[in-house]
Amino acid sequence: MYNKNTDKDLVAAGLTAALGAGIVTSFAVGQGQDPLLALGITAIAAICGVIFHQFDII
Repeated sequence: MYNKNTDKDLVAAGLTAALGAGIVTSFAVGQGQDPLLALGITAIAAICGVIFHQFDII
């Protein structure tokens, strides 16, 4: 009925989410946050970005 976008670029969605989270977490590392925690936050954001894009949540 509706023309849904069937060509989903999951890599681009993951990279966009990781880039956005990476900018914020790099600032937090500069303020003294543990770098491994920052990488974990970035990875979780990338995974959530891919899932949300895959299921058209956002």
